[in-house]
Amino acid sequence: MENFSLILAIVVVTALAFDFTNGFHDTANAMATTISTGALKPKVAVAMSAALNLVGAFLSVEVANTISKGLVDETGIRPEVIFAALVGAILWNLLTWLVGLPSSSSHALMGGLIGATIASAGVGAVHGDALVTKVLIPAIAAPLVAGIAALLATRLTYSLGKKADGESAKKGYRAGQIASAGLVSLAHGTNDAQKTMGIITLALVAGGTLAPDSDPPMWVILSAGLAIALGTYLGGWRIIRTMGKGLTDLQPQQGFAAQTSAATVILASSHLGFSLSTTHSVSGAVMGAGLGRKGGVVRWSTATRMFVAWGLTLPAAALVGAIAEYVTGFGAWGTAVVAVFLVVSSAAIWKISRREVIDHTNVNESDEPAGVVTTAMAAVTPPPAGTASEDLTATIPAQSSEPEPSKASV
Repeated sequence: MENFSLILAIVVVTALAFDFTNGFHDTANAMATTISTGALKPKVAVAMSAALNLVGAFLSVEVANTISKGLVDETGIRPEVIFAALVGAILWNLLTWLVGLPSSSSHALMGGLIGATIASAGVGAVHGDALVTKVLIPAIAAPLVAGIAALLATRLTYSLGKKADGESAKKGYRAGQIASAGLVSLAHGTNDAQKTMGIITLALVAGGTLAPDSDPPMWVILSAGLAIALGTYLGGWRIIRTMGKGLTDLQPQQGFAAQTSAATVILASSHLGFSLSTTHSVSGAVMGAGLGRKGGVVRWSTATRMFVAWGLTLPAAALVGAIAEYVTGFGAWGTAVVAVFLVVSSAAIWKISRREVIDHTNVNESDEPAGVVTTAMAAVTPPPAGTASEDLTATIPAQSSEPEPSKASV
C-alpha cells in the first residue's frame, strides 16, 4: 500500500460516494412496487433492501471484472481519469434523482468513464467490442426481455387466480412480492455494487497499487457493499414514487410478476458478466406488468421522459467526464477545482430538493410524482381523499366513473 497516493485516496472516496448515490437512486428498482401495493411499509422495505444489497455484493465479481478489465485499456488510465468519470456519473445521478426519473446509474458510470478515457488517451483506449456486447446490447435487450416476461407472467397470474379466493390470493401475492423484492435487492447487489468495485480496482491498477488483471481486494468488496447498502437504506423516495405510482397502477399480482421477471434478468446478466442496468430491467418489467392486466394502464408521458433520460445518460455523463478530465489535466489545482465543483453542485441539488420534500410519509401519494408526472395524470389516477390534489383535479374534466380506466389519456 506504499503507492497509495493522495489522488488515489480521493478517487476511492469519490467512488464510494458514487456507490452511495447508486444505492438511493436505485432503491426504487427493488422496492417501489412493494411499497406502492402496500406489501411492505416504506421504512421496512428499504431496510430489507439495504441488507440484501450488502449480501449480494459478495456473491460475484464478474461485473466488476468487466469494468476493471474489459471496457477500457488499463495501461492508458491515470487515477485522475477515474476521478473525472465519477464526477460525471455522480452529477447525472443527482440530477435525475432531483426530478424523480429512474435513469441508469450503471450507464452514468460507463458514460463518465468513456468520456474521461477518450479525453485522456483517445478513442482507441475504449474497447468498442466490450462496449457493444456487454453494455449497449444489454441496455436495449434488458427492458424488452423483462417487459415481455412480466406481461406474460401477469396474464398467467390473473388467469390462474380466477378460481382462487380473491382476498387470500392477494395475501399470497403480497407475500410473493416480498420474496421477489428481496431477490431483486440481492440481484442489485450482485450487479450494481460490483460496478464500484470495478472502478476502484481500475483506479488501484492505474495508481500502481494493484497488478493489472487483478480481482477486487476484499476491502474493496466490503466498502462498496456497505456504501450501496447505506444509500439504499436512506431511500430514493422521489424515484420510488415515480416507479411505483407514476408509470402505472399496480396490484399485488402485477408487482409480483414484475419483480420476479426483473430479478431473473438481472441475475442472469450478473452470471454472464453483463453490466446490465437494473433500472432498465425493472422499469421494463413494471410497464410490462401494467400492460398485462386487463384494463391496466401505462402512463406514456412519464415513460417518454424516462426513455429520453435513458438516451441522454451515456452522452451526458461522458461529456461531463471529458470536461472534468480536461480540467484535471492542468495538475493538482485543476483536480481541486473539479472537486470543489462536484461538492458545490451536489449541495445545490440537495438544497433545491428541500423545496418539495418527498419521504416515506408521502411516497405513495399519486399527485405528480417528484414533479415529473403531468397534471393530466390526475385525470387517470384520482388522488387520495383530503390531499391538495383534489383542488387540481376539480378543474380537469371527468374521464370515467370506472375505478380502473382502460386507457391513459396522457
